[in-house]
Amino acid sequence: MDTPLILVVNAGSSSLKFALYDAGSPAVEARFRGAIRDIGTDARFELAFCPDDNTGSWRVEAADHHQAMAELLRWLEQHPSRPRIAGAGHRVVHGGDLFSRPVLLNSSTLRQLDALIPLAPLHLPHNLAAIRALSHHYPSIPQVACFDTAFHHDMPPVERYFAIPHRWQDMGVRRYGFHGLSYEYIAEVLPEHLGKWADGRVVVAHLGSGSSLCALHGRRSVATTMSFTPLDGVPMATRPGTLDPGAVLYLQQQGLSVEAIAHGLNFESGLLGLSGTSGDMRTLLASHQPAARLAVDYYIHHVHRAIGSLAAALGGLDALVFTAGIGENAPRIRQRICDLGSWLGLKLDNEANVTGKGRISPKHWHPSAWVIPTDEELMVARHTYRLTHALIQRRKE
Repeated sequence: MDTPLILVVNAGSSSLKFALYDAGSPAVEARFRGAIRDIGTDARFELAFCPDDNTGSWRVEAADHHQAMAELLRWLEQHPSRPRIAGAGHRVVHGGDLFSRPVLLNSSTLRQLDALIPLAPLHLPHNLAAIRALSHHYPSIPQVACFDTAFHHDMPPVERYFAIPHRWQDMGVRRYGFHGLSYEYIAEVLPEHLGKWADGRVVVAHLGSGSSLCALHGRRSVATTMSFTPLDGVPMATRPGTLDPGAVLYLQQQGLSVEAIAHGLNFESGLLGLSGTSGDMRTLLASHQPAARLAVDYYIHHVHRAIGSLAAALGGLDALVFTAGIGENAPRIRQRICDLGSWLGLKLDNEANVTGKGRISPKHWHPSAWVIPTDEELMVARHTYRLTHALIQRRKE
């Protein structure tokens, strides 16, 4: 394989997901796709897709992200097709007020990102660790940061701010919104599906382990459910969604530490907290336990409420799009949400909903409902291609 590739990296707390795309012009499908999981414990290299179909899983030594990156690069160097990395793009969870679009990384931008760590202490350190690890092994490869907050950067002021003192706003407390790369991808492909309605009043429901919804008008974000952190909005697998801040103050007054509260909110709440057994929607849908049913009902109720709120922000609804793990793969959840939203005019074609591809409302029905798979990695690859194209071309010559 002589064609240079773009490496896309999504670094989590204990995982390093990756995909590789043709650097000449990112195709719809990645050439390679996989992950290194359980970093720091029993790390495993999982290869989901590659040209020779030699997929599988095997154990690797990866005590941290630096070692995980080394394992990934070693595997690429030893692969028979000898893939060559021409540029790398990283999904970075937070860009703060500083970054409203993807940027080429250098020492200055890395210092700026270091300063943003307090805004996303559970995510940014891992994003930056992957960037620095790749820079250590291949210092000449251009790297690009693509921010999950950037798509929402220019929301209207009435959505962007909290009703708090200006001195707190000056400390960076505002609504940022997340899942921006997913929403950006959906916005980009909407014309292929919705035609003339693509620029209309569209609510996108990114429903997965982390869930949020976004109101689009003119394919731009005008409101979203997550705000200062990914804890806000609708309930998620292990996060509570919207919570009275007074509850946090109360827990502190009862003697819980900031660390204990943070852990409970991020890892013990949401569907897991309500059911007491699991944060996985598939497990909950298969369960007959009352607490599991409550968790599912709660999730559906609050997603429905969010759709109504965003439709109000838009002044109506032309289309509802489901995406991400639950949104793309749970027809029962889609059906129940749309049944509750019948007052908005939502109606599903039962057969199309079970199939779960493209339009799932009756033909010519308005507002329409859709299932559109998201592709955040491809979005990162395209941004990386755009920013590194000139450098890549010079290297090919």
